Amino acid sequence: MRAIMAGLMLILAGGPALAGEAAQLGPRPFYLVDQLKPGPLKDKLAACGVDRTYTPKTFSISHRGAPLMFPEHTREGLIAAERMGAGIIECDVAFTKDRQLVCRHSQCDLHTTTDILARPALAAKCSQGFEPADPATGRKASAKCCTSDLTLEEFKSLNGKMDAADPDATHVAAYMNVTPRWRTDLYAGTGTLLSHKEYIALVKGMGRKFTPELKAPQMPMPFEGTYTQDMYTQQLIDEYKQAGIPASDVYPQSFQLRDILYWLEKEPDFGRQAIFLDNRDETAKGFDPENPATWQPSMADLAQKGVRILAPPLWMLVRPGPDGTIEPSTYARAAKRAGLGLIAWSLERSGPLKEGGGYYYQSIKPVVTGDGDILRLLDVLHGQVGVMGVFSDWPATTTFYANCVGAP
Repeated sequence: MRAIMAGLMLILAGGPALAGEAAQLGPRPFYLVDQLKPGPLKDKLAACGVDRTYTPKTFSISHRGAPLMFPEHTREGLIAAERMGAGIIECDVAFTKDRQLVCRHSQCDLHTTTDILARPALAAKCSQGFEPADPATGRKASAKCCTSDLTLEEFKSLNGKMDAADPDATHVAAYMNVTPRWRTDLYAGTGTLLSHKEYIALVKGMGRKFTPELKAPQMPMPFEGTYTQDMYTQQLIDEYKQAGIPASDVYPQSFQLRDILYWLEKEPDFGRQAIFLDNRDETAKGFDPENPATWQPSMADLAQKGVRILAPPLWMLVRPGPDGTIEPSTYARAAKRAGLGLIAWSLERSGPLKEGGGYYYQSIKPVVTGDGDILRLLDVLHGQVGVMGVFSDWPATTTFYANCVGAP
């Protein structure tokens, strides 16, 4: 089992050194160190210093670019992630009406992540136009605008914005203009949307690695009767092959096990480092990371099917330990016994942690007191759980930590 895990670590860190200049971390990682309670971890990270050279790390995985402060899945956000030393950069992949692949977190999120509702000609193409809230009946404001409603050219004409919508809005401007206070619109003046091919070219030029996530279609498949799920799944891989990208630099992801199994069968060079994203807490009734009887498939079943890398949300991998500590969960320990590599998502997506951190910290809420616990959790994930990498909405934090502790 140790040999398998060692091999997985070599897969993630393998190949030539990551290209690019030294990482630009800014003040945030050091602010988080300042927020840590006194102890060995704070001493270790504080000794890392602001005057050393920080280098890109594959442990630091950019989640949708750098969406803590930049519109997600935009050229500007991906460039920010590169500058912060992310060694692997993500593009969530959806398809357009003309069956071109684009970077978007969901097939149907354009109404919250772009300015489409402020563009009447394009808003008219949405699956569902804007409907204002009606306080009298309790109806919430809503819209549904999908990548598959637009051609690639139309999609590319949009501007990205910070992902947010106001369900109580009675007009479009209010529905769109509701960025959470702990994020910012300071860098949202431009948000250049990307096709998947443009993402590949951009990240190739950066000398970084790729992690595309094939998003589950929100339209019936085959789309318009002829575009099948297998065609969509294969198209993602084909675009790397056409661009001359070696499989060793690509970590395709999906929440759908059938996509992982397809890649393992049809494209084994890519499939062997495919990432099975685990959201069974939302899809499987009674799922409990402390109760293996609720896991279907089991860790052993996943390994038997050929899955090598499993990626759950942060909270599934940890639980409160003695004396206010954080320790690996039963889920994490079982995955390790089965020889599965682990990647966690998504750090710094919860906003300030003074109230426990919400969804991503739910299993350790009793021991979470403030933003310094971002680093405390990260240290447990690396040192005790043994994750291969961590997705982050602000890659400077994971880059800083990886440099300080010698992660790949």
